[in-house]
Amino acid sequence: MSVPLDSAPTDPGLTAVAGLEVGHAVMEGRPTGCTVVLARGGAVGGVDVRGGAPGTRETDLLDPVNSVQVVHAVVLSGGSAFGLDAASGVVRYLEERGIGYATSGGPVPIVPAAILYDLGVGGDASIRPDAGCGARAAVAAGPGPVAQGSVGAGAGATVGKIRGAALAMKGGLGSVSLRLGKKGEGPVVAALAAVNAVGDVIDPDTGAVVAGVRTASGEGLADARKLVRQERLEVPLTPTNTTLVVVGTDARLTKAQATKIAQMAQDGLARSLYPSHTPWDGDTVFVLATGRRDEAADVTRLGAAAADAVARAVVRAVLEAEGLPGLPAARDLAGGPPPPEP
Repeated sequence: MSVPLDSAPTDPGLTAVAGLEVGHAVMEGRPTGCTVVLARGGAVGGVDVRGGAPGTRETDLLDPVNSVQVVHAVVLSGGSAFGLDAASGVVRYLEERGIGYATSGGPVPIVPAAILYDLGVGGDASIRPDAGCGARAAVAAGPGPVAQGSVGAGAGATVGKIRGAALAMKGGLGSVSLRLGKKGEGPVVAALAAVNAVGDVIDPDTGAVVAGVRTASGEGLADARKLVRQERLEVPLTPTNTTLVVVGTDARLTKAQATKIAQMAQDGLARSLYPSHTPWDGDTVFVLATGRRDEAADVTRLGAAAADAVARAVVRAVLEAEGLPGLPAARDLAGGPPPPEP
């Protein structure tokens, strides 16, 4: 059976999933920021952490054996461990609006979060996302098309650091939505990715390197696949990377099903990042299911589509990114990569 997966020219990204809103905020003085995905009506959540250097908050409660069934937002942030503070601003924003897990003491918003490392990018490392950044991103969140590129958690993201920062490139944030079914009548599966990988970004459709470690001249792409296979990596790698993903769907899922889809969605990182899931990346995938489509979910189909959406979102992130001094974007290389898919 053929199941077309199409990204229309007006693809809104993650907000194609009814019930999800996205907002970004960027700090003044340095390219770093945070991205907030709001589920004001609640969403069933799952998570899969596969990188060796994660920084997370409230991921344990997403374990299917634990009691809380619904989350109200997910926060992705730059700033390394300091950036986890952005989630506190989102918690306050939601509390002020009466959104959260009902308790005798009032609503308690459930807001998992994850961070990426960008402290070495663009100046003063003491400038990093804080609670105010999270609150601004929440205020900015809405159901419109997702802004992409060097925004939010992707503002200071970089890729291709296998030979060190001097030959790296600019990463970013990308988002893609897919609607299943022969006539687009099926569930929506969408992904948002903040791409800050130690390795290269690979277009899984062509096998071509889109962005990553550059040649010694800085003018071309060295191809991390060749470097890893042919030479010992002389530059000491550190846990200062991480690609963060939120997958959304309007399907009705249990926590166990959402977790399985998060696991399957990690395949999208394996297809589009080389190497992926290393000791130096904290690669983390969240899943949010709004349940607007009240029918039994086909987890295999949704998980396979999630992996496709993640891979496309990763590629979109670097194609939409804007370069910084010493960190060219894909669009800045001689000849440049092909333009983003419509």
